[in-house]
Amino acid sequence: MVSPSASALVSTTHTKEFPIDPADLITGVGRALAVIEAFNDEYGRMTVTQVADRTGIPRTAARRYLLNLCHFGYADTDGKFFWLTPRILRLGQGYLDGARLPRLVQPFIQRLAMSSGETVNVSVLDGHELVYVARSNSPRVVSIGFYAGARVPAHVVGAGPAILSTLEDDALKTWIAEHEFSTFNSNAHLTPKKFEKIVLSARKNNYCISVGNLDQGLTGIAVPLRDRHGECKAALSMTIQTSIWDEATIVEKLLPLIVETAQVLRAVI
Repeated sequence: MVSPSASALVSTTHTKEFPIDPADLITGVGRALAVIEAFNDEYGRMTVTQVADRTGIPRTAARRYLLNLCHFGYADTDGKFFWLTPRILRLGQGYLDGARLPRLVQPFIQRLAMSSGETVNVSVLDGHELVYVARSNSPRVVSIGFYAGARVPAHVVGAGPAILSTLEDDALKTWIAEHEFSTFNSNAHLTPKKFEKIVLSARKNNYCISVGNLDQGLTGIAVPLRDRHGECKAALSMTIQTSIWDEATIVEKLLPLIVETAQVLRAVI
């Protein structure tokens, strides 16, 4: 999947509450961020030409952005290939350290983890990906789930449909039409129609159980996490072993605990 162009990236900075005057935007900032986002697990080392192709930025300009990232310590190069350095993690860590939501939910998800014996996560929707922003300390020696900062496609985990179930119909259809339904498990091929049914079921039930869409041995249970005004801010979820938890037992044993925690958090976030 091609990284977003600088213009597309800049457009996402507009908020509903505080629209930004285009005259205040600095195109170079958007382009620099697009260059950073062009790197991923498939493209960990790239030439200038590859970065230009993935971002839509002219090759000469892409080279300058890459050299600037190297100068400030966010990238490195051997003269031909460029790659990001660990310093880039400071950008994401700043959100995890400073954002209000992860700090507020942490004691509550820790309590839920202790009462359920499972690892608990809170995640937010970032475009077409889920970003995990908080995780309980594991009540087990070996835990499963996602670390804070992890990103996964929104269609393969229960938290995605849980959050998307709170969208209006038109917004949901647009999201599905624009989403790339990659398959991570040959036994769980999701099509747009199948996924829409999952989301609508999550809307009706106010929870989503996702079985084996990312890993055949894992099941996810998630509910929308709403604030006191009823607006969905995140998803509260668990990732558990399918061999231990069947759907009926999840609904009977785990769902009431998750819903109770979500209701308590509604008065807090």
